[in-house]
Amino acid sequence: MLSQSLRFTSDDLKLLPDIEGLRYEIIDGELFVSKSPQWEHQFVCGRLVTELGVWNMRSGTGAVFPTPGLVFAADDDVIPDVVWVSVARLANIRDAAHHFREAPELVVEVLSPGAANERRDREVKLGLYTRRGVQEYWIVDWRLRRVQVYRRQAAELQLVVTLSADAVLTSPLLPGFACPLQDLWPPSFPDEIE
Repeated sequence: MLSQSLRFTSDDLKLLPDIEGLRYEIIDGELFVSKSPQWEHQFVCGRLVTELGVWNMRSGTGAVFPTPGLVFAADDDVIPDVVWVSVARLANIRDAAHHFREAPELVVEVLSPGAANERRDREVKLGLYTRRGVQEYWIVDWRLRRVQVYRRQAAELQLVVTLSADAVLTSPLLPGFACPLQDLWPPSFPDEIE
């Protein structure tokens, strides 16, 4: 007797319990469950949305979205931390439920602690975003204070640079965008507040 592996779909997400603090994503039919991110993660996401938003307001070339639903297919249903979509592309990628059905040009994931979370963002989502046509993918590690930039080269997203220290994040996809990495990181607080 052959055993079939269980493949989750977007319809299955509707049946999962709505538990505060849990996020469900499906990649290639595999279910990924993660907990609410730490405040440092959210701080970095907020800073990225702000930096990209300010640049985008000046350029008028697209739109920035925090945690949008990307529903590429029934078995590829994810929630990246931040995306940027050009005006030209935005009109063609939304569905009636206001999800994106095709790839935005830029996707950003801010790492959450834990081996499973890192594997999901560094390997599984990298593969998904490569297959689905994302042009640029940033993996932001607030603990190590570095950003890995992947750009589409031929048919794949390839690591082109790892930025840290006093580096400035730029992109040919976003002409004129320049964000000093130091502006992204959460403030340090004393371990004990008296």
